[in-house]
Amino acid sequence: MTVVIAGYARTAFVRYCGAFARVPATALGAHAIAAALADAGVDPADVGQVVAGQVLQGAAGQNPARQSAVGAGIPLTVPASTLNVVCLSGTEAVAAGARLIAAGEARIVVALGQESMTLAPHASAARMGRRYGSIDLIDTMAHDGLTDAFERRSMGASTEHHGERHAIPRADQDAWAVESHRRAAEFRDLAAAEIAPYEVKPGADAVAVDDGVRPDASTEALARLRPAFGEGGTITAGNASQLSDGAAAVVLADESLGTRALARVLATALVAGPDVSLHEQPAAAAEAALVRAGRRVEELATAEISEAFASVTLASARRMGLDLARVNPHGGAIAIGHPIGASGARLVGHAARTVAAAGPGALGVATLCGGGGQGSAVLVEAV
Repeated sequence: MTVVIAGYARTAFVRYCGAFARVPATALGAHAIAAALADAGVDPADVGQVVAGQVLQGAAGQNPARQSAVGAGIPLTVPASTLNVVCLSGTEAVAAGARLIAAGEARIVVALGQESMTLAPHASAARMGRRYGSIDLIDTMAHDGLTDAFERRSMGASTEHHGERHAIPRADQDAWAVESHRRAAEFRDLAAAEIAPYEVKPGADAVAVDDGVRPDASTEALARLRPAFGEGGTITAGNASQLSDGAAAVVLADESLGTRALARVLATALVAGPDVSLHEQPAAAAEAALVRAGRRVEELATAEISEAFASVTLASARRMGLDLARVNPHGGAIAIGHPIGASGARLVGHAARTVAAAGPGALGVATLCGGGGQGSAVLVEAV
């Protein structure tokens, strides 16, 4: 059974504590689903299942995927599942949806990624009370989303440590960050075509632009930033992804239904280890997906590679021998933002749109790294 991407839409990705500060992830997800279904020309009643990736689920309510589905007008008779694979959640939602269709369990599946990093609560294991002394609050955004569970340190500090063996100079990381902003600014019209404007308050201007893009970014300005994870380090706030809120939805369908089709899903891959480092996980996942499809790196017209950190993108592109002109050609998470559960769905949807514009047979991959040392990839081919 061949699975196609029939539609894709997303919200703008906006800065942490910004325009979406009071908007739940489920509301953003519902908006993205409704827009993606409209893009695909699919009636919500025809959806067979919904799978949503969301990392920060504390205080979000039961099964956020189902909340988002119902909020988008999908009937209560349609089941929904929420999964958490950290930054891989969006791509793994797509992979799970494709498997459901391939197994004959559904003919149309919505794969969603959604996140409100702003609304991730602070928490305390205080149910038993405390007889004496202070009670500490855990920042669930940091603890559940941005801290390696094995090394017990932030993903940035971990990436700084493991980056030493990849020897990617600070200047190269800063230059890639500037290029990410330049490309995102240059191709803002492309982004606008996939963004479904969201009206936070009735009568207010709808949020329709990724607000982290800085067209005036320069290597000179980035060079002045202090290392974020220790003296002598290479990772800074300027060459790492932005904390963001947003959602992205991909409509998957059995090709025999004859729906609109941007691209076919050729293969998916989830890889892990041998350690918890991030740098080459996107490359390892992309390579595994290519092997499964019987295709080669040289055939890729485009590669959407995680920009959790510039060093990750550069290390994975180097391992795959990719021309950087084909990597994140319209900008990445350094400029656009990285709502951790949503980014994978954005990369898949945007890769599908990019290969569709390139013409039939064009090959693309969306691939990410995830906390704990895993990688996830979705390989797509234009119809």
